[in-house]
Amino acid sequence: MSESPTWHERSGHLTLGVMVRTLGAFPSGWRMPGAHSDPADDTSALRRIALAAEAATFDYLYFGDWLSTGAELELTDPHLLVRTDPLSTAAYLAAVTERIGLVGTASVSHSEPYDTARTAASIDLLSGGRFGLNLLIGSDQRSAANFGSSTRPHDANRFDVAAEYIEVLRGLWGTVHPELFTRDAVTGALIDPTKIAALDHAGLTFQAAGPLNTLPPVQGEVPLALSGNAPRARALAAGNAELYLTTPSALGDAIKSYRELAMLTEAYGRARSDLKIVAPLLPIVASTREAAFELYDQLVSLVVVEGDGAEGGRGVNDRALAPGGERSAARITQLVGLALRERQLDETVSPGDVEHFNAAGRRLLDVDAQRSGRVVGTRRAPTYRHLLVAQLVNAPIVVGSPQDLADHIETWYRSSAVDGFTILSAFLHEQFESFAELVIPELRRRGLFRTHYEGETLRDHLGSAAPPAANDASHSAGSSGAGSSGANSSAAKGRRRS
Repeated sequence: MSESPTWHERSGHLTLGVMVRTLGAFPSGWRMPGAHSDPADDTSALRRIALAAEAATFDYLYFGDWLSTGAELELTDPHLLVRTDPLSTAAYLAAVTERIGLVGTASVSHSEPYDTARTAASIDLLSGGRFGLNLLIGSDQRSAANFGSSTRPHDANRFDVAAEYIEVLRGLWGTVHPELFTRDAVTGALIDPTKIAALDHAGLTFQAAGPLNTLPPVQGEVPLALSGNAPRARALAAGNAELYLTTPSALGDAIKSYRELAMLTEAYGRARSDLKIVAPLLPIVASTREAAFELYDQLVSLVVVEGDGAEGGRGVNDRALAPGGERSAARITQLVGLALRERQLDETVSPGDVEHFNAAGRRLLDVDAQRSGRVVGTRRAPTYRHLLVAQLVNAPIVVGSPQDLADHIETWYRSSAVDGFTILSAFLHEQFESFAELVIPELRRRGLFRTHYEGETLRDHLGSAAPPAANDASHSAGSSGAGSSGANSSAAKGRRRS
């Protein structure tokens, strides 16, 4: 089910995380029998997936964010309609779990570094050093409208702003020394005043006096996660991140991108192992390939399309649709090049039809064949509904048995296309637990994944180096002069890479 380029011997093991979407990552997933479908009960859903992921020794749980919502998301991205705040969620799960990492998201556009540094350091303390911070760079108009006219303009210079944001975060984490509290009951000295200092950062976008009023992170600095395929985004990740989320379109592209990013990371003076490159993966897994195909077909049948509400239900025409979200036989036949031919959504695609398909239609046939195993001219030929869903659901879906999933993961890993994957689930909880119970043992059998946690912190799980040790002199009271950029803080000085 996967391409087979040259494999390489690799030390260590796969990096595996979980991208948590309680309503599922497939638009119709919440409609599956027994699926979690009530956000009011997310507390129990989050607890269940966290404990299952920890039992399977996943490296981290990842909580993304989206700072706006609207009814049109119902059909395309139901998981974005409502969600718990990612930082609050990480703090909640810190008390529920013991070893798994917890990666929460903050927006560079819509937060201040001081708030984020304080919250991140606090969660790192509460979790015993298991927190990671994903930074969302840039914004959209709808999200910006939720934060008023004072929101900083961001598209043209968003990477410069993000680099400064990271500098301030690290500078603030360096303003308080881990050994601040001496607790000398005899002399009455609770602290060593030379172990806390101002930052006095005054940059182009941010001002932060400091010091931070929390202890520094248990991990020294909270590991950072970044994403984005723009050259500046990749450079920012190579210089600063411990986790980079990439979205390659094909294996060959991923191999090339991985090689380039590895070289860029080393060019910034970092070890290649300091940055883990991971891609999203939405597995649809069952005990056999045939059963997995049936499961995918069921998900396809539950995607809401035009005419589905004809028997008293609320049809697609009664709902808000995102631009380009038309869901009809007319839409898909036009898209594939059959604009003047009438077809029903559940009609199979015939060889005669394919002769008239354009390039887009042939691409959708390939996508659906990879997902559903359906081939034109066979007993299991694709339907126009399958092609419509292939167009509507643009996700890195792999359908198959545990061996099929392990083959795909192993090929990408041993080809040095990625260091691992962040797993999405079509719906909770059956699909995630099936992956944990069926695929994880197969990965272990192949020597690709650990059987137990080998460290205590997220940095341990990722295998990334500890940040530069704080220089005591930089923590002496008053060592950072007013108006400085914060570069006198050893944390900022030693780690700023943009």
